[in-house]
Amino acid sequence: MLKGRTIKTPVAVGAGLVLCALLGSSLLTLKMTGLLGRWTGGEQTQNLLSPTREDAKSAVLPLVSLPPAQRASQLEALAKGDMVSSFTSGRHSLDRYRARYLLASDLIQQKQGEKALELLEGLEAEYPVLAPHITLKRAQAYDVMGDKAKAQQAWNDILKNYPTEPVAAEALYVLGKSNPEYWNQAIAKFPSHPRTYEIVTQRLSKNPNQPALLLVLAKHFPEIKGMGAVRDRLVNQHASQLKPEDWQAIAFGYWQTQEYGKAGKAYAKAPRTPRTAYPAGRGYPLTGNRAEAKIAYQQLVQGFPDARETGLGLRRLASLSKSQEALVYLDRVIAKFPDEAAEALLSKAEILDALGSRTSAAQARQMVLTQYASSNAAAEYRWKIAKAKAKDGKLQEAWQWAQPITTQSPDSERTPEAAFWVGRWAAQLGRQQEARDAFEHVLAKYPESYYAWRSAQFLGWNVGDFTSVRHLTPKVVQPPVRPLLPAGSDPLKELYQLGQNREAWAVWQTEFKNLQEPTVAEQFTDGVMRLGVGDNLVGINKVWYLSLRETPEERSQWKTLRQSPEYWHALFPIPFMEHIVNWSQQRQLNPLLVTGLIRQESRFEPKIRSVAGATGLMQVMPGTGSWIAQKIQLKEYNLEDPNDNVKLGTWYLDHTHAEYDNNSLLAVASYNAGPGNVANWLAKYGFSDPDSFIERIPFSETKGYVEQVFANYWNYLRLYDPDISQLLAKYSTGEPILLRK
Repeated sequence: MLKGRTIKTPVAVGAGLVLCALLGSSLLTLKMTGLLGRWTGGEQTQNLLSPTREDAKSAVLPLVSLPPAQRASQLEALAKGDMVSSFTSGRHSLDRYRARYLLASDLIQQKQGEKALELLEGLEAEYPVLAPHITLKRAQAYDVMGDKAKAQQAWNDILKNYPTEPVAAEALYVLGKSNPEYWNQAIAKFPSHPRTYEIVTQRLSKNPNQPALLLVLAKHFPEIKGMGAVRDRLVNQHASQLKPEDWQAIAFGYWQTQEYGKAGKAYAKAPRTPRTAYPAGRGYPLTGNRAEAKIAYQQLVQGFPDARETGLGLRRLASLSKSQEALVYLDRVIAKFPDEAAEALLSKAEILDALGSRTSAAQARQMVLTQYASSNAAAEYRWKIAKAKAKDGKLQEAWQWAQPITTQSPDSERTPEAAFWVGRWAAQLGRQQEARDAFEHVLAKYPESYYAWRSAQFLGWNVGDFTSVRHLTPKVVQPPVRPLLPAGSDPLKELYQLGQNREAWAVWQTEFKNLQEPTVAEQFTDGVMRLGVGDNLVGINKVWYLSLRETPEERSQWKTLRQSPEYWHALFPIPFMEHIVNWSQQRQLNPLLVTGLIRQESRFEPKIRSVAGATGLMQVMPGTGSWIAQKIQLKEYNLEDPNDNVKLGTWYLDHTHAEYDNNSLLAVASYNAGPGNVANWLAKYGFSDPDSFIERIPFSETKGYVEQVFANYWNYLRLYDPDISQLLAKYSTGEPILLRK
């Protein structure tokens, strides 16, 4: 709860609340009134990832998110065919098969193998999409019954009938406990299966000096905790045995886990392509090694003079060079790489200014505004001037500089902020209709942004402001059925829709071969699958990283994907919602605000720990946790336990609200930077305008933190409050807006 200990992960613009259905949460049927509003199921809009029309009518799929005990009676009725559906008999039959499979799975978990076997009898022929997994369930049922002979036969039947299916890896794992040869087969045939990971780690624990097994882990499980040590061992002890493609896999793993210096060195030994040569250079300056970076960038330029990556490499090279040399590199970018030219022109202008060539510098900047008016560089330059004008009180000039950003640079990251301030400055100049138009433009074009929330508040929507958001009781409606996955096999998609997260994950791990260069659909699917198994931080990041795709085709695919609500739901998972709801109610806090803060603090990782020692979902410092525990007379607690962490964290958030008369802006800023810093800022800047106060926060981390927490809150609201969703939808349809008072 102090500055400098929030985790460093990518932040999606306008990040927010997450779909519980993605995680199989029991919240689908949780209904609460009073302080917390209502948490209910709801209809889902058809779109790119929506289930088929038939699945949307399924009686089974809405039960997926419920705990086994709560869904048992309904599944039993469906399995017997007692619940007659209003749709086709074919769909009714599919519901029966799904119900039998789900119920059998639940019974196996409850050690009721005999009942499970009754449900599985003959199901392969009726439900062929999951035939291999039905045989797997049968083997598991015999195991829990303790019938070793029949279990052994069932595992062998899997190898005989489905030798290439992922379920075979499960059989090899079980049979290999008594015959090591089966484990050898698992490693050879299914190197990326989770069971293979268990096999390899067990063998390495007995004999760590096995480079071939270390490579299996490095290549197929690059982001699992502890893989950094595996990569280090390969690099430090077995470098002479590594091939170029091995180095590329090692480099990829280092890069994914933000060990950029090590990644750069490994990429330098990978096969020479533009895609490996650029990060070979980029990794060095991120760790302060400018000389090595310069050499690596020069090799990129010499080896691949026409590659797209070379334009960016030249700009990086210029930033590491003296003025005259840098100008040569920048001129090459301007002449040859139009996608990088605008940024290069601004860098050139700064150098020319430093050299005293004011006229040439001004000409370079003017080229940005005229020849590259739609670029992010043009937007950044205009915004820099606009802010300076506003700081000097020249609001009309500030408006004139910022307004073109909204029309000429619609895709810039800066545009939502600029458009919002165009509205603020217009209002201050007495041009109320222009202000309203600007705020509505933000809502229509950038509905996921923090500035959309601020715009909605200025338009009079009942979305809360910094002084009222704490006590709002939002209504949240969730889709009843999981989305369709855009990549993967039919069995994978069926398992996922049935909420069989671990089984689906095993299938996906086996199918997903393209780890280093996934398609947009594959990367999104990978993110969603990770959310399903609780790997929330990596799952969120996988989805967010799609925004960094650069080729026109990939950008187009990403833009199409982000039109779907499920894309935004996948960015914002909310496991542990039961604890959030419970403690938010007791502390009289808006649960969506609490969830937004948790997402920013920990990405819902209950055991994450910062360098400073902040721990768990709400990143509670040990000393702060001890102090709170004394206040509430809590004798035993564990900061890694979600319930304990949220219990302590919400108490502290309530405490920071109390310190600032329930002003959530100051409370959230204090949660991040500490009350002393906030007090200093208030004394120095005053608090006549909250938006201006945020702009003046001197800690860039805290400024971003405050904006992101409230962006998260806003996204929860726009995605799951049907009233807000309907208001936003009217902007896209052109219908008139009727504001709520």
